[in-house]
Amino acid sequence: MKRGEVWWVNVDFEPLGRRLRVGRGVSILTAAQQAGVGLVSICGGKGTCSRCKVRVLEGQLSPLSETEGKKLSPDEVARGYRLACQAEVLSDLKLHIPPQSLTAAQRTQVEGRELTVPIVPVVVGRDVRLPPPTREDIRSDLDRMRHHLAETLGLSDLIVDFALLRQLPTRLREEVWAGTVGLRGQEVVSFGPLGRELLGLAVDVGTTKLAGYLVELETGRTLAAAGAMNPQIAYGEDVMARIAYAMEGGEQAVALREAVVGAVNDLARDLCTQSDHLPEEIVEAVVVGNTAMHHLFLGLPVRQLGLAPYLAAVSEALDLKAREVGLEIAPGGYVHLLPNIAGFVGADHVAMILSTEISEAEGTVLGLDIGTNTEVVLRANGRLIACSTASGPAFEGAHIRDGMRAAEGAIERLRIADSGVEYQTISDAPPVGLCGSGVLDAVAQLRQWGVVDERGNMGDHPGVRRTDHGPEFVLVAAGEEGSGREIVITRGDVGEIQLAKGAIRAGINILLDEAVLSEQAIDQVVIAGAFGTYIDVSSAIAIGMFPPLPLDRFNQVGNAAGMGAKLALVSGEQRAKAAEIARQVEYIELTNDKRFVDEFAKAMYLK
Repeated sequence: MKRGEVWWVNVDFEPLGRRLRVGRGVSILTAAQQAGVGLVSICGGKGTCSRCKVRVLEGQLSPLSETEGKKLSPDEVARGYRLACQAEVLSDLKLHIPPQSLTAAQRTQVEGRELTVPIVPVVVGRDVRLPPPTREDIRSDLDRMRHHLAETLGLSDLIVDFALLRQLPTRLREEVWAGTVGLRGQEVVSFGPLGRELLGLAVDVGTTKLAGYLVELETGRTLAAAGAMNPQIAYGEDVMARIAYAMEGGEQAVALREAVVGAVNDLARDLCTQSDHLPEEIVEAVVVGNTAMHHLFLGLPVRQLGLAPYLAAVSEALDLKAREVGLEIAPGGYVHLLPNIAGFVGADHVAMILSTEISEAEGTVLGLDIGTNTEVVLRANGRLIACSTASGPAFEGAHIRDGMRAAEGAIERLRIADSGVEYQTISDAPPVGLCGSGVLDAVAQLRQWGVVDERGNMGDHPGVRRTDHGPEFVLVAAGEEGSGREIVITRGDVGEIQLAKGAIRAGINILLDEAVLSEQAIDQVVIAGAFGTYIDVSSAIAIGMFPPLPLDRFNQVGNAAGMGAKLALVSGEQRAKAAEIARQVEYIELTNDKRFVDEFAKAMYLK
């Protein structure tokens, strides 16, 4: 079909049942982004990661590109596989999207260790019963509200949010002059039915996942919790890829902002549906994330984050009208963003320190929030010292030959026995790949059995085979346990884990050196984050990612950032505490630290 000068074609994404009409000549990746199909795109669509493989069932595409010729095997080409970022749509198209190419259906982490604190909400509800107007009392609705609140609550100089004011005359009459107002200091931010609880929304905006919580503000009770994928993944899986994408132009930056804001709105609607509420009942929101996610959510410039010396545009806590950032909650509602610490240590790390009480701990405590960027904090001798390590996406299954995210069929636990390789998959489904915890187990087991040495080299072993691309160890043979493909771990995969764990351990060692402490002085290790929740700590110790400490010193606490966001939602005192934590933290920028190169080189060894 022709509209003006553009030819329009249909693209079907199977087995998702998603169809979209797009302009002829766009890439499959662009079409997927427009359709809301989360294709893995670690490199941001440059063709270097080869993770966006799709299979063409029907239709015509642009000729195979030079990049695809290098990244796809002859067998894959013969079977119709293409890279979505390289192939342009030329006709109506039907595609099959392999599970390992999808970011969706991934296990999300919302659980965490709850901390009980006094409830001191920033927004409080007050029931009001206004005298209705009469021929003798013809005050305006606003004056009537102000006068009543001044008389009953002693509030003077009251402000009513203008967006709420537009609704107030209708709402007052619908509720017959009685209802519950939401007061944020001297400002009325909401008006609802009499006796209705005021709700709050806490969101942890992670690089790959979102975690959301719907909370009663005056009781602190969590009504619903849910996770979702961050749709920005379609534009690049790591922080630097998204920063680079945003730097390409205004439209790209807007697309990133709209994607994550839309996802938060969808999450809020889902949470309200679960608990039989409406989004407009949410009068306050708290959002945390790393500095890049914070800036992209707000639409702040990120160029300065991508260039040395990697500076944040803003570091202090912010209180903004939710509508200014596109959040669809109560018309007068606010969103609070906790402070950032530095360019690569953001509000999510502040929230993690807040919820784990590391800043008040006795003894020496090491805290890690493990992800694509791993934040590390050390509490020692009254000091809080922090750094961020570029651990990369290997722990999310990226850059691993048969890696995938933590979705159905991913191997999450693995051990090598005399009888062969034993493993457990998510949902006990047939194995289709390795998620981060499975890769970590595999490397630890290969080291334990002497298949790889401390440098990561693979020696002679019945399970090792030599290929044109280097040695690899077969974990799952094709056809085994219903698997349609074999799953291997290569020498390159081991190297990716060495890079990731080396960066983390180097950061730990530098913080210990800064505090003039040995690793044995650590009394407790707090491990946060989705990956940190599911890893086998003994595997991490076996390859040298964590210091060799007794297992009872390690505490896996789940989504500590999300728990910190909830604390800030229900308590103004906790917000003040978070601001104090951010001021206390001494930040070390590892790219400028002369110790990092040597520590990183030593930490690369699997020992």
